[in-house]
Amino acid sequence: MRLGIFGGTFDPPHLGHLILAAEAYHQLALDRLLWVLTPYPPHKTGQVITPLEHRLEMVTAVIAGRPEYKLSRVEIDRPAPHFALDTVKLLAGQNPGVQLIYLMGGDSLRDLPAWRNPLELIGICHALGVMRRPGDSVDLAGLEEKLPGVSAKVRFIEAPLLEIAASEIRQRVRDGRPFRDYLPEPVYRIVVECGLYRI
Repeated sequence: MRLGIFGGTFDPPHLGHLILAAEAYHQLALDRLLWVLTPYPPHKTGQVITPLEHRLEMVTAVIAGRPEYKLSRVEIDRPAPHFALDTVKLLAGQNPGVQLIYLMGGDSLRDLPAWRNPLELIGICHALGVMRRPGDSVDLAGLEEKLPGVSAKVRFIEAPLLEIAASEIRQRVRDGRPFRDYLPEPVYRIVVECGLYRI
């Protein structure tokens, strides 16, 4: 059993998330992809984040009817802060014998030495699925010097380079610019009905 871990604030979940999830699921031969909704990410302190109930509703709507995807409450049901290592440890305990593949962006891979106990995280994970983004740079040799064994765990995911960011979508809503076609239809409806991102 190969279990992918796709974490994020998903504020909002957009078409870029869905494309990356689909490519990760296919290219890494996953049996299930967990969408791990992070209520209060430690690296986004001081930023305004949409209330959890709205983000939970949007993620639930996005993965509805997709048996290959599952919402994980591993971070929702425990107090902050939510560090990747703690999340992966909990998921490993809940899924004994399962291969855990942690998904991250190229920027996160670059910053991995600054994460909490990165060597322990690498040791628990069967692989790190790395989604490249436009303009990111990854020095695997340099990373290997700081985190021995990381190179053997990295699996790059090839996906269309979509320059869609949740922050851009939120700004489009605030500015009154078009945003509908950046979102899955159920997410668009929730954004409109709940009046999200207007301020």
